[in-house]
Amino acid sequence: MLTSGYLTRPDYRVDLLRRPNRVAASLAGARLASSRNAIVVDEQDHGLVVYFPRHDVDLRALVAVPGRASFCPYKGEASYWALATAPEQPIGWSYQRPFAEVAGIAGHVAFYQDRVEVSLGGAG
Repeated sequence: MLTSGYLTRPDYRVDLLRRPNRVAASLAGARLASSRNAIVVDEQDHGLVVYFPRHDVDLRALVAVPGRASFCPYKGEASYWALATAPEQPIGWSYQRPFAEVAGIAGHVAFYQDRVEVSLGGAG
């Protein structure tokens, strides 16, 4: 059973900020995601990360990376996504069953910002 880090550090901050702006993710000119319902995760001691609702992600372009997972004590167990054309190189991740404190990121996909261009647009 996965143990939440909030048990020993209830003051640890992971803020989920809903964004009405258009947010997009692309790689080599191909759009991977576009949403007006993204969540910006502002985690203590980390950079900002954008999480896209799965229904706003082009899942036809991605494949799950089998057997690859990691554990975050404040979010839970992550699974990984790669381009269908390059399945050995993960470009994103998601939390199927995140801890209750960050339940809002369930059903969302985030991308490595050093591998995928993530842009925050205007309100329009």
